[in-house]
Amino acid sequence: MKNILNKIILFSAVIFISSCELEEINNPNAPTYESFLNGATQADVRLVATGLEAIMRNDLSFHYQTVSILGREYYDLTGVDPRYTGELLKGPLDNNGFLTTRAFAAWYKIVQTANLLEIAVENSAAGFSNAEKDGYYGYAKTLEAYALLMVANRQYSNGIRLDVSDPNNPSDIVDYNTALTGIMTLLNEANTHLNSAPSEFDFVPSAGFSGFDTPSAFAEFNRAIAARVAIYQNDKTTALSTLNNSFMDLGGNLDDGPSHVFGLTGNDISNGQYYIKDQTGQEYMAHDTWVSDAEPNDSRVSSKVSLFGTGRQSFDNLSADYQVQLYTSNTDPIKLIRNEELILLYAEANIGSNNTEAINAINIIRNDAGIGDYTGGTTNADLENEILHQRRYSLFGEGHRWVDMRRYNRLSQIPTDRAGDNVLDAFPTPVTELN
Repeated sequence: MKNILNKIILFSAVIFISSCELEEINNPNAPTYESFLNGATQADVRLVATGLEAIMRNDLSFHYQTVSILGREYYDLTGVDPRYTGELLKGPLDNNGFLTTRAFAAWYKIVQTANLLEIAVENSAAGFSNAEKDGYYGYAKTLEAYALLMVANRQYSNGIRLDVSDPNNPSDIVDYNTALTGIMTLLNEANTHLNSAPSEFDFVPSAGFSGFDTPSAFAEFNRAIAARVAIYQNDKTTALSTLNNSFMDLGGNLDDGPSHVFGLTGNDISNGQYYIKDQTGQEYMAHDTWVSDAEPNDSRVSSKVSLFGTGRQSFDNLSADYQVQLYTSNTDPIKLIRNEELILLYAEANIGSNNTEAINAINIIRNDAGIGDYTGGTTNADLENEILHQRRYSLFGEGHRWVDMRRYNRLSQIPTDRAGDNVLDAFPTPVTELN
């Protein structure tokens, strides 16, 4: 990844995404957008493929921070911008403000780059075989679907556009359930391409995809994302089927999975979710209830937060004791999806059909956290409560709590700490999308 970033900056200069529109930037020293669309060389196509992975990291920390704040997993008490403790926690969100538009644009930049890669491969002068094209298509469509899922979870009832391949004629905005159906279709198409691809990609993915850097292994990542979508659709049969073809390993390392990678050399970027311990200006503080609601001796608490060294931190009538410490350095990787989530998806998918197996999967997570086997009730409702509890601690700060409570119609159970605070259910459609 580090070795290609200078080229990625050149590539990024060619593409400017705003409100799902692609525009040319006149630069006589850089390749044009059309040069990628028509007659692209093998090197051009490889550049777009590696660039697609690289730009997935842009504004990633912003996405996770904002959805974590909405779900009251943690607060931004740095005081850098009062909108993090005001607009996000009270509403309404400004449909032309950065809290609404920034992540929206970042995720659609990924979608547009995936579209560009698909067209560049199809029209390339490199003479790719059909199997080699399938490798590119499967890779591009999987990452496109991943990005669409992330933005759909933000927009929720306000909907998203599924097809922006033609910037002058994007598809209509569709509702959340329709979006999930379209994303699953795209993932299935990608999986078919990957199954028809050669044993190796024509390009080299970054070290973050080590173990997932062949079409067959990448297909396991694809099926993992499909399992997440199936659970969101409450389609437990499909979830179990896709998990069976994913990289889920009930006896494996819970942290296994593909990653975004970071670095400090040249034009690389760092992990924006690394917060220096006890550092002023880094007061991203876990909600008090995240600590108090944990079971005794849960190792996930001590491994993910720490007491702020100078005491309780306060801003804008909000306060907390524990600083978020998900990462130990600013070059730590960030997972796209982990085995721990897949095991929890597996447990959730078994509720109602095989509660014993659901409990077995839950116990894998509980024992890894040092809290022992589950001893609670075994009704569907009991196990749903337990799943939400385990996901709350296993997936802390990874963008799930707000989505989970929403899909279980429990947003009212998310705590609010000040009069006038609200739990918002969606980001508004950016004003430019309404025009």
